[in-house]
Amino acid sequence: MVKKDNSQEVNMADRHEPEVAPKDATRRQFLQYAGVAGAALAMSDTILPTAAEAVPAVAMPLLMPLAMSNTGPGEIPRKPLGRTGVEVSVIGLGGSTLGNAASYEEAEQIVHEAIDAGVTFMDNAWEYNEGRSEDWMGRALQGRRDKVFLMTKVCTHGRDRNVAMQMLEDSLRRLKTDHLDLWQVHEVIYYNDPELHFAPNGVIEALEQAKQQGKVRFVGFTGHKHPQIHMKMLQLADQHNYHFDTVQMPLNAFDATYRSFEQTILPEALRRGMGALGMKSLGGGGQPLMQGAINVQDALRYAMSLPVATTISGIDSLSVLRQNLAIARGFKPLSVQEMQAIRTRSAPMAADGHLELYKSTKHYDAAEGRKQHGFPAQEELPV
Repeated sequence: MVKKDNSQEVNMADRHEPEVAPKDATRRQFLQYAGVAGAALAMSDTILPTAAEAVPAVAMPLLMPLAMSNTGPGEIPRKPLGRTGVEVSVIGLGGSTLGNAASYEEAEQIVHEAIDAGVTFMDNAWEYNEGRSEDWMGRALQGRRDKVFLMTKVCTHGRDRNVAMQMLEDSLRRLKTDHLDLWQVHEVIYYNDPELHFAPNGVIEALEQAKQQGKVRFVGFTGHKHPQIHMKMLQLADQHNYHFDTVQMPLNAFDATYRSFEQTILPEALRRGMGALGMKSLGGGGQPLMQGAINVQDALRYAMSLPVATTISGIDSLSVLRQNLAIARGFKPLSVQEMQAIRTRSAPMAADGHLELYKSTKHYDAAEGRKQHGFPAQEELPV
């Protein structure tokens, strides 16, 4: 049975064990990887394919899996977070859906069970569930804060540095900590967002101020709409001589065919030494699973096999947590052939974008961003 939520589901159908990806990449494979990073820059001034011009899921440039540690039987492996010197668990706990748990008690148990299993990456955002997600996570982390890599996001959506710094204080209070391991600009999804964020007295200045004050270790940005907007953020970072430690983006088997972050932003992030964070491994609300496009095992293993530090998983119940932990324990990356087979199977349904509504519609855009950009609230839009 499928459980509809913001990221994952509860179906363990069609499980199988993948082979380990080859570690001895050939010179030709390495050049393929180097070529795609350059191609990403070359495409930066163009609009990427839309539904009518979807990218066919043919042979993809090879992105080699990241090295993993903590790979013993039954363990949750860890991967390096770019050049930060930090390693994080291959699966992360999503804050948005944590705030949708049936009760605080269940949310607390989710956090505790995840940490005890070896999950170290904790995701959140100032605006999730009007602060409840941060509050519940903060309460659950009491006595366990030093066991996790804690990230939350600032939600200015174009407002100034002062708003950002107040949001930081709100987040620290709710999360019951004196510092964040990672603070990211949330939902860079509108075409004027990059300019707004890098404007004088904008949120980028707040990121730097927070680091100087010792309240934030690393900084990054997130978004789910279009690779072109992510690329614009990276170009402006170059112009301002600014370095992001991380970038978060939707990465799944369907993304490979439609407005692909995997083909453009992921290799560019790796070239820059940034830690790539994957999200929406099952298309946001589980639509691909409900339409029979993929099963949870293939979807999550595909996402974790990409060269990302962690795949952030939406978990609102103990059953979903235990399902995803079972997939992550002892994880080994899929082979190149297995990855391509999943992309090819997914391509016919993925090409028009209806399996990635966060790209092709405004249905997943947060209320704070809608308000700041003059769009109606989500409940006023047709579903």
